[in-house]
Parts: sequence; structure tokens; C-alpha cells
Amino acid sequence: MTLAKYRLSALLPMKAHSQRVQGKNFRSFLGKPLFHWILDTLLAVEAIDRIVINTDAEDLLMKNGLRVHDKILLRQRKPALCGDFVSMNKVLQDDVENVESELFLMTHSTNPLVSQKTIEMALGTFLAKWLNKECDSLFSVNKLQTRFYRADASPVNHDPANLIRTQDLEPWYEENSNLYIFSKESFLQTQARIGAKPMLFEVPRLESIDIDDQESWDLAELIGQRKS
Repeated sequence: MTLAKYRLSALLPMKAHSQRVQGKNFRSFLGKPLFHWILDTLLAVEAIDRIVINTDAEDLLMKNGLRVHDKILLRQRKPALCGDFVSMNKVLQDDVENVESELFLMTHSTNPLVSQKTIEMALGTFLAKWLNKECDSLFSVNKLQTRFYRADASPVNHDPANLIRTQDLEPWYEENSNLYIFSKESFLQTQARIGAKPMLFEVPRLESIDIDDQESWDLAELIGQRKS
């Protein structure tokens, strides 16, 4: 069997255009362009051998302080993979098929508060389970224990006539888009970052904001200011 060139590569896809927060990847967030926050965190994780940035915005990255680093590989995004309606799995497929790595960790520039400690804990948790063949992938979640309703006001997970404490409700888990870890083998089999045998990983609530609109941007800044 041919050994992969890298044991673990981080995938950090980044595009120039953003629909709801214009230019958010390059907009100043607490004193530096947004993408620098998660990139600097990934660079601090010793287990990561390579950081792959699949992008259509190389000029913008350079103008906003992306430094040359032997761990960072810029990949020009193919025209067929550009646009707001292209599945992220298609972008990841292009990286997975062209980067020699056994394992991949995927995150976003819109996750500035995710810490080095959390990434390292996720990796350690995944590796222990993966080596024992107990999972093929991991994705990060928020644990929710609250009362849910459908649009017609019908209850989803509780009985309004028999109220119990919210902490006693069955927990539900929300995919928060912070972290995905998967093997190359798993991705090639499923063509998806979440494999056939995934595991959940809870991220601390104050780290888990994924900036998707101006409100989430403002909230992330408030939390970041308090933590700094």
C-alpha cells in the first residue's frame, strides 16, 4: 500500500463572494481579517501537517496579509466549483482527490472562536474511535434541550399538557459547521464529509458561532471581546 504524503491535512475553503455579509472572509474582526483567526489556530495545531485553502480569492488573501508558510497550500478553485449554489462536498472532493493525505479536518473561516484546545480534543477523540473502527468521521454539534414546535405550533419533542424540566428532555443535536474530520477512504466511499459511521462532538457554546449574517457577526465579536 502506498503511504499518504501527509497524515492529516486541514481543509479551509474560502471564496471571494459572500451573500449576506459582503466580503466577510476579509473584513476586519477584532483587529485582523476574519480568515486569520481560524488559520492562525490551525497553524498552532502541531498534528496538522498541511492546510489547504481552495479559493477563488488568492489576490484578496495576499492583500489581506496571508503569509507564505510551508504548511499552507493554495489551490485555485476550478470555475465549475465557483458560485453560491455549488455543494461544499464537491469542493472538498476536488481537494481530497488531489491532496495526498490519510485524514482530513475541515473547518471554515467563519468559525473564528473555535480554539486550538477544542480542535485538538476533537482530533484525539476521533483518532481513538477511528483506530478501533468505531467511526469513519466526526462532526461538531451543539447540544439542545429545549421545547421545539413545528410551523403549525404542534409540539415536536414534548407534551405541553405534561411539562417536564427542559434538562430532562431528550437531547437533540444541531450540526454547527465548526469541524468535520474524516478519512480519505470514508470520503471517497460516500462523497460526503459526514461518512457512513459518524460520531458527534460537542463544541463549547461560546466557540461554536458560525458567522452567516450580520447578527451572528455582531454576536461573535461581543463574545470575542469578552474572551480577549
